[in-house]
Amino acid sequence: MKLFITNQNRSERIVRFIVSLFLLPTPFVLECTTYTMILGILGGILLFNSVVGTCYIYRVLGISTCSIKK
Repeated sequence: MKLFITNQNRSERIVRFIVSLFLLPTPFVLECTTYTMILGILGGILLFNSVVGTCYIYRVLGISTCSIKK
């Protein structure tokens, strides 16, 4: 069983990357609160998903948006 199996298509990865660029700096730009920290962590998760190409929630649910089956 491979750890990083690609289960996201290219357009979804691009959207996740763009959204993560907006969410990551929120604790630094806005006042550092619990809400902005959660947004920053969510941005980090989305950045990881977009770079690696795998989403573990998709993996648990058995969903794959990638057209290439490996």
